[in-house]
Amino acid sequence: MTGKDQQHSFLTRMRREKWMYVLLIPGLLYFLIFKYVPMWGALLAFKNYQPFLGFFKSEWVGLEHFRVFFANPEFGMLLSNTLMLSFLNMVFFFPAPIILALLLNEVRLALFKRTIQTLIYVPHFISMVIVASLTYVFLTTEGGIVNEYLYKWTGQKIDFLSQPDWFRPIIILQTIWKECGWGTIIFLAALAAVDVEQYEAAIMDGANRWKQIWHITLPSISSTIVILLILRMGNVLDNGFEQIYLMLNPLNRSVAEVFDTYVYMVGITQGAFSYSTAVGLFKSIVGIILVLGTNWLAKRFGHSGLY
Repeated sequence: MTGKDQQHSFLTRMRREKWMYVLLIPGLLYFLIFKYVPMWGALLAFKNYQPFLGFFKSEWVGLEHFRVFFANPEFGMLLSNTLMLSFLNMVFFFPAPIILALLLNEVRLALFKRTIQTLIYVPHFISMVIVASLTYVFLTTEGGIVNEYLYKWTGQKIDFLSQPDWFRPIIILQTIWKECGWGTIIFLAALAAVDVEQYEAAIMDGANRWKQIWHITLPSISSTIVILLILRMGNVLDNGFEQIYLMLNPLNRSVAEVFDTYVYMVGITQGAFSYSTAVGLFKSIVGIILVLGTNWLAKRFGHSGLY
């Protein structure tokens, strides 16, 4: 088929399915206006932006902000803190919704199952400010519930909120409590699509519950797990600003300061717009590389990947 014939075929298909293309317009406009047009602002990372000069008249400095950032003594601390939190999230949080979904899938009493699902979904809708406030109420040394019981039993109190060793466990526990239930939705949907006849055949062969989960359930949702893992890798340097900022204080800063809070500190409070844009662009580039790399590895191991 020649190029002219292909063009004619495409135009014919557009005329035949014109209302389907009309329905695409709001979505395309959304991504164009709110996702692609703002990318123009990434050029700030290569300029010495001065508000009184404006975007176009500010001096072009190339990679200067990146050189300053990589030479900054705090770069190592920021990178290690960010990667450590991402690693802990990957080890403890990422499997949690999968395990919870598998457990819920084994529940046969529908009313009990729906009740549990509702209860574990609720924390997702609670503001992180409320979560941080609850954490403070439970863990503060001044009347905190946990410390009151510790003092009653041991005669001592632990300053959970200020000691660096406790910061990361608290963040991981907050994340699991708030988002684990909501994360089960995708996996429960994938589990609903598993062919029931496979379980029946496994039972006939004498497979118990654990063997059914290992040989049927997990392989059936493996593609979903891989896709979510690939997407998760894109956020390795993105730990979420709000949660970290609310739990950050001068005493735990050595383990709590990450790229997100650093961008806020230098970009908003200090007015270094170009420098903070360079830091944000660095995060984005690393995220793209990790997504592409993980997708390539997934395909090498026989999975479908994102594309």
